[in-house]
Amino acid sequence: MSACRTTAHRPALRWCRPVLVMAIATFSVLTFARDAAPSKTAAIASANALATEAGFETLAKGGNAVDAAVAVATSLSVVQPEASGLGGGFLALIHDAATGKNTFIDAREMAPKAVSSADYVNKDGSPNRDTSLNGPLAAGIPGLPSGLAFMSAKYGKLPLTVSVRPAIRLAEDGFHPTGALVHSIAHTRDVLQRYPASAAKFLPGGQVPAVGDLFRDRDQARTLKAFAEQGARGFYTGPVAAEMVAAVKAAGGTWTMADLASYKARERAPIELQYAGYKIVTAPPPSSGGVAIAEMLNILAGIDLKNMDQVHRIHYTVEAMRRAFRDHNEYLGDPDFVKMPLDMLLSPYYADGLRQSILPERATQSSWLPAAHAPQPGMHTMHFSIIDKDGNMVSMTATVNTTLGSKFVAGTTGVLLNDEMDDFALVAGKPNAFGLIGGSANAPVGGKRMLSSMSPSFVIGKDRLLVIGSPGGSTIITQVLEGILAFVDGKTASEITAQKRFHHQYLPDRVDIEPGSLSAGVVDQLKAMGYEINDKDTWGNMNVVTWDKATNIKAAASDPRNPAGLGKVEAMH
Repeated sequence: MSACRTTAHRPALRWCRPVLVMAIATFSVLTFARDAAPSKTAAIASANALATEAGFETLAKGGNAVDAAVAVATSLSVVQPEASGLGGGFLALIHDAATGKNTFIDAREMAPKAVSSADYVNKDGSPNRDTSLNGPLAAGIPGLPSGLAFMSAKYGKLPLTVSVRPAIRLAEDGFHPTGALVHSIAHTRDVLQRYPASAAKFLPGGQVPAVGDLFRDRDQARTLKAFAEQGARGFYTGPVAAEMVAAVKAAGGTWTMADLASYKARERAPIELQYAGYKIVTAPPPSSGGVAIAEMLNILAGIDLKNMDQVHRIHYTVEAMRRAFRDHNEYLGDPDFVKMPLDMLLSPYYADGLRQSILPERATQSSWLPAAHAPQPGMHTMHFSIIDKDGNMVSMTATVNTTLGSKFVAGTTGVLLNDEMDDFALVAGKPNAFGLIGGSANAPVGGKRMLSSMSPSFVIGKDRLLVIGSPGGSTIITQVLEGILAFVDGKTASEITAQKRFHHQYLPDRVDIEPGSLSAGVVDQLKAMGYEINDKDTWGNMNVVTWDKATNIKAAASDPRNPAGLGKVEAMH
């Protein structure tokens, strides 16, 4: 067996102290298994070592990439609750190697039927960020259990009782929290203390746990068992659903049993386009990311980036970002509720016109572009990437939105609810938590899914494949774009995740860069072209896998910005 590691470690629930601290080793040097075609290796890159191992355990039991994805996602619900979980949602791409089919699973959260914009507005008309980010009013109806059950039944090989088993074991036996989870709990302590079930889960004895504590989550273990045995019914109907609704209503929320029973994951056709000889497969609405990435790539397709100096390469890429984010703010929403001009936005001819508006030596000011007719512009998420030994692929991005979601645990279910209602355009003229403008297309309506930046993607070439995605709010879109461009330029998995990033989202009209990522000379030249340059703390937690068919090497890499990250390639017999 040959292995390469790089994934992120994160923890979860009821704490016991003191306990022997178990260290999980991470490796900076990647080694890869080699076999004659077809490859007999599988690759998984996730945000937590325990979740990555859960995926490989499921593959070893005869599962495929979809079964492994179920194992990884449910395990992350236990060990990484600050970023994803049963109380959140996901968007995922699946590639079936036998048929060549690509499909998209939409398990985005949706608004409860009784949603009212008045609940998210203060008396002076300003946004009430407390109700949109904290407590039960912040939570949309979760989609993750429905989505996992759907993909398992249609595209997996194993029953949920097998693929969910590692998560149940982690919840029952416990594990040690990572520093990231401990930091998240400490950061949100005041809000967690408002809700008894949240305090009991994350603040035993009223204290923030330590990294050496053992974390158990027997409440979530029971919910996971109901899901494993009954599928979506075990979460959306029956005792689990009744307990969640009772807890939400008691705390001032509006969920009903009908809201939960009516939730269904959707299968949609992904967006596909050609760029530089590669097929790009990415997420359709309610992801805004796939449309924006496709628009950016179509603009850049007519520009020789490879032979440009760094300043002009950044210039043209930023201008593509600016124009795509303007359209993102104007047009996009839930496709079941909103008619969107996707034929126009995805057209190479439309991109040709946008490209012609870019000045070769001067930054466009966002105020020069036609205003987005939006009521306003509109990180804690996780992504994992999988290729199994047969070439089946899954790219999944899941979230509870901000750190620890709504901070509200729904009674005795152990389910931490999301705060995705903030991703709607709740108040005209006011940005969401990520500063994005949302138009009427993304206004809250009962049963509607809020727009998302999540952008799980595939890049498929004759001899090379990439599975990519990342958390990071609105920066997800630009991270994935820059990762795709790096892959097309020939960079490896570890080089893609490590490269320095920059970001522009139309408004605010500035270029965010990682500190030290550009030389003083490059920064000065960009400023002379009219750009505002803003140093911003590092962002994202990218997890990618690649497959070079010419050499038959699969590689997995997690973001080096996450010191506990782990990606792994393993021979499967």
